[in-house]
Amino acid sequence: MIYRTVIVEDDPMIASINQTFLARDPRFTLAASFRSGQDALLWLRRNPAELLILDVFMPRMTGLELLRELRAEGITIDVVMVTAANDSKTVDALFKLGIADYLVKPFTARRFQQALDKFCQHREALTAHSSVSQEDLDAMFTSGFRAPPIPKGLQPRTLAHIREQLSLAPREGCTCEELSERVGLSSVTVRRYLTYLVGRGEAASRINYDTGGRPSLLYRLLPQPGRSF
Repeated sequence: MIYRTVIVEDDPMIASINQTFLARDPRFTLAASFRSGQDALLWLRRNPAELLILDVFMPRMTGLELLRELRAEGITIDVVMVTAANDSKTVDALFKLGIADYLVKPFTARRFQQALDKFCQHREALTAHSSVSQEDLDAMFTSGFRAPPIPKGLQPRTLAHIREQLSLAPREGCTCEELSERVGLSSVTVRRYLTYLVGRGEAASRINYDTGGRPSLLYRLLPQPGRSF
């Protein structure tokens, strides 16, 4: 799935940085960008999106005011704050409104990517099944950027087979589609296992820009002492 993303940031330089970092991840697409909370509110009332990257300090309508209005109107878009606001009162108010992550300016590309990964892991954990176990919930709330324990529907034998085939991939890694051909499963199914392995720190992913077209994700298995397939 490609997640439609909206950026609301009144500083053109920061907005450009956000867009650049977002464009590096092929799981996301920029649906709209605004310098005003009011303009963003009008757009979000009429258009669907999955993720909102939001600043706090903006003229006319702050990010906190925008988020309160969205929640009051039942717009349940996930929100990652990217802001210089770090006073405890503002932070507390934003978390009570259900934000997914909080980045304090200045931030690194790596921290921005962690926020995107966390969003995807939670989305996939919640949409893969009709119910979520206590273990899954504990992992979501206590292990910042780790994926939840193996969810129902992921089979140990299939997981071991994917690990084994991933270990045979070239040094630079392989795409989800390439791996799905090797294991004889759909790319959607294989991607769920890969997301789990990356979240556990057993595998790593990186964006490959040398495709001549749309960037792709390359996966590789990380060394794990004592691993048995």
